[in-house]
Amino acid sequence: MKFSYLHLKEIINKNLSSIKNKINISFEFFPTKNKKKKKILYESINVLKYFKPKFLSVTYGANSGEKDLTFETVTRIKKKTKLNVAPHITCIDLKKHEIINLLQKYWKNGIKNIIALRGDLPAKKNNNSIMYAVDLVKIIKETADFDISVAAYPEVHPQAKNKNFDLINLKKKIDAGANRAITQFFFDIKSFLKFRDNCVSNNINVDIIPGILPIYNFQQVKKFSNITNVKIPSWIYKIFNKLDENDKFSYDILSSYIIIDMIKILSYEGVKHFHFYTLNKHKVISVICKNFINKY
Repeated sequence: MKFSYLHLKEIINKNLSSIKNKINISFEFFPTKNKKKKKILYESINVLKYFKPKFLSVTYGANSGEKDLTFETVTRIKKKTKLNVAPHITCIDLKKHEIINLLQKYWKNGIKNIIALRGDLPAKKNNNSIMYAVDLVKIIKETADFDISVAAYPEVHPQAKNKNFDLINLKKKIDAGANRAITQFFFDIKSFLKFRDNCVSNNINVDIIPGILPIYNFQQVKKFSNITNVKIPSWIYKIFNKLDENDKFSYDILSSYIIIDMIKILSYEGVKHFHFYTLNKHKVISVICKNFINKY
């Protein structure tokens, strides 16, 4: 896929009405025990639910307290909003029977969507005992007919040997029963489109949903990108390195423009679903979504 400046300019200038209400969205949140942060979380959910998301996902902690908190948050969201809620489940710290018990609890509570992930490797662990995401997908499918999403990495997982190894692992997860893949956040559109083409070439024939991360704080995004092997284009560095971190208005405006343009281009290239990493915030994402989706 080759892009020229004129090609991109033509897409970006394309009338927003041409894709209005023609895309699907979903949102990721994280659970919290802090009362003030919990208020912010549910305020964000109450605002963003009006954009008709296909589902809301809730992240998952590695210790038992956070696992319980994820379950409590998921079931509360389901009860209050009636929306599809997809809890993250990681398998790095659980045995098979523990996973099955958790899945059965979700199923009994009307939760039929799961985000299946391996989870972060602990500092010291016997590799022979580690369970991988493909193993988790198999357990989920054996337990009940859940709708399963898995992770994908347009710029290659940091621990993968190479991109082919990464694609093979993704295909294994899809062949095991996953319904779609949601990508790591990215800013390089060419990387995503090339990755999507490589998926098709490797018979990975499910939706590859781009993960979208608004830039709330550039220093934070740089830390995320270093951890996840995500490249930040030089033009984004030039924009945000000149900004005062306390200038929230400029941050929000510029972040909105960047994401809106990304969605325009990706929509033009056939992408129909976008997954937003909200960080439990709603203002910037609301501004973005108003351009593409009418509220109820």
